[in-house]
Amino acid sequence: MNQLDQMKQWTTVVADTGDFQAMAEYQPQDATTNPSLILAATKDEKYQYLVQQAVDDLKESDLPADQRVEATIDRVLILFGNEILKVVPGRVSTETDARLSFDTQGTVDKARTLIDLYEQSGTSRERVLIKIASTWEGIKAAEILQKENINCNLTLLFSLVQAVACAEAGIKLVSPFVGRIYDWYKKSEGRDYVGAEDPGVQSVTEIYNYYKKFGFPTEVMGASFRNAGQIIELAGCDLLTISPGLLEQLQNSSDPIKQKLDATAAQAMDIRKVECNEKNFRWLMNEDAMATEKTAEGIRKFSADIVKLEALIAGMIAQPVG
Repeated sequence: MNQLDQMKQWTTVVADTGDFQAMAEYQPQDATTNPSLILAATKDEKYQYLVQQAVDDLKESDLPADQRVEATIDRVLILFGNEILKVVPGRVSTETDARLSFDTQGTVDKARTLIDLYEQSGTSRERVLIKIASTWEGIKAAEILQKENINCNLTLLFSLVQAVACAEAGIKLVSPFVGRIYDWYKKSEGRDYVGAEDPGVQSVTEIYNYYKKFGFPTEVMGASFRNAGQIIELAGCDLLTISPGLLEQLQNSSDPIKQKLDATAAQAMDIRKVECNEKNFRWLMNEDAMATEKTAEGIRKFSADIVKLEALIAGMIAQPVG
């Protein structure tokens, strides 16, 4: 078996891309997107028809200009999500506006809108995960949504305390960002990391073991990989979301890999419980320079790409019909 098939023995493989045509050959179970991936996909000629369809669907709308742009972007997200769901048998993750990362009610409202649009298009909410940044406000929004059977994927997650808060809130799934943690430590320490010493790998391993030790059902999905070695070190994680380039590398190698993460082994470990009220959450985040910086940076980058997408849509809306 190639490495991708070996990985699928222990871990659910998820495609990390908005390019649904590229993911098909790797037969992932689920797929994830984010504002940056959707923006990149909308600039690809083979997907511009979806953006045009979203614009056309709302061309008779009497919404004010800014609301029409927002509604069109929501429509773009649902059109991409539904095309992805034709390729994967499982779930698609669709992200809320990153500018709502510190707005609990705004996040709840946007998530409800996206789920309503999915359901109006014939897609059940069981096949959708709403992606929300792992701020305190985002976690509280997701806690509300989970009680409405709107499953959430808490993203931009860089620390154990974020993961613990998500688990205690009953969140369906979390996405610790392996590669961005690796990037920070590589730059900060001025050295490279490989194998089990990789700080990003260690972060996901710690979260996985904590969840299994204390019986939390929240799924752990390692994300944001920089190389195949990071993926191989996390064989056995609940899910891993992997870009097409790295999926190809795994598919093209037949080197043997071993299961590294194991729920039974985790249950026997001596792990200390983390107190996770709001005060302790904010303090532990403040004490973790990497988690604070990478969460903020991720929100800024996703927000910037939403603004670029808005400009693209606004320009298309302004074009004369015909």
